[in-house]
Amino acid sequence: MAPGALLQEDATRDAAFVKLMHGKSVEQRNAFMSMLNKDGEAHRVITDDYLKHWATADGKTDDNVEEARKGRKTQYMSLVNNYYDLVTDLYEEGWAQSFHFCRFAVGETLLQALARHEHYMAHMINLREGMTVLDVGCGVGRPAREIATFADCNVVGLNNNSYQIDRATAYATKEGLADKVSFVKGDFMHMDFPENSFDAVYAMEATVHAPSLQGVYEQIYRVLKPGGTFGVFEWVMTDKYDDTDPSHRIIRLGIERGNGIANMMPRQHAVDAIQAAGFKLTHAEDLASRPDRVPWYYPLAGELRHIRSAWDLLSVLRLTWVGRNAMSTFLRLLETVRMAPSGTAETANELSLGADNLVAGGRAGLFTPMYFMIAKKPAA
Repeated sequence: MAPGALLQEDATRDAAFVKLMHGKSVEQRNAFMSMLNKDGEAHRVITDDYLKHWATADGKTDDNVEEARKGRKTQYMSLVNNYYDLVTDLYEEGWAQSFHFCRFAVGETLLQALARHEHYMAHMINLREGMTVLDVGCGVGRPAREIATFADCNVVGLNNNSYQIDRATAYATKEGLADKVSFVKGDFMHMDFPENSFDAVYAMEATVHAPSLQGVYEQIYRVLKPGGTFGVFEWVMTDKYDDTDPSHRIIRLGIERGNGIANMMPRQHAVDAIQAAGFKLTHAEDLASRPDRVPWYYPLAGELRHIRSAWDLLSVLRLTWVGRNAMSTFLRLLETVRMAPSGTAETANELSLGADNLVAGGRAGLFTPMYFMIAKKPAA
């Protein structure tokens, strides 16, 4: 079957496509080798399909046109799935298995900070031993495994990307956590769980991919038990964002394009959405606005003075302007000799564009990846 015929969104397509594009790369322990072991033709198709979401009819990138955003919202499933089919291995290789940002303490390594951020979520939503907890948009499952171990609870990860589900399941089995952590493929806008299924729910920077924040929050409200708690680190534009300022619009669009986001909303919209879904909001705070000496975006900005481990040094060097350009050149060379699938360098360039705008948005205080909301579902 030709790869182009597999873009239709249904279960049969998804299983067939994962097998075709990713093949045995799911089983690769090294993310870089996994990235190289893709089907070249399928990878090219997905790359082109993703880039089409960001181009007008004449092939030029749209300039923050709301009509284009509406179109991407209607196609959010393919937009997000294509994005993560392309970037998952790059995320694992260049960042970590936790696909989120975090605050940093002085002297703290990236992996330590990521784990502490996950522990903070578990603590703030009061997770306890034996609870059954839902992780909405679980990635490859590192936060779910970390939180299940930290709180001694059972975590179910929900994710619409089959490749990530397969990798998450393999990691949980390898770490001996298959009895505590499980993963389900599904659309978080249409959750296939009974009402009142979970003691608590959390989302680590995942619901920004929803076409409607109120819609995904309503689904979370439905599956959460009465009296249960929902915690979310949400990506939003802050109150400093001015949509009439062209430079602000460029940053917003760059973040969206480089991160597979159909339509990123302002902070107040997220607050209104969670309350409209039926929740009682008990805490709302931009954690990025705290006066930390080390900014959340430092690895993306290539700020070498904050590095505290060899892994951090390697990661941050790769994320500097020089490192990103060197990696792009290297990947193009691998594509030329057919050691990497076509479109790999373009994917890296899209991530680089996103990184530049994340840093610009963070430095200007226009954007936060950690607007932290805690909400309760009223007791019955």
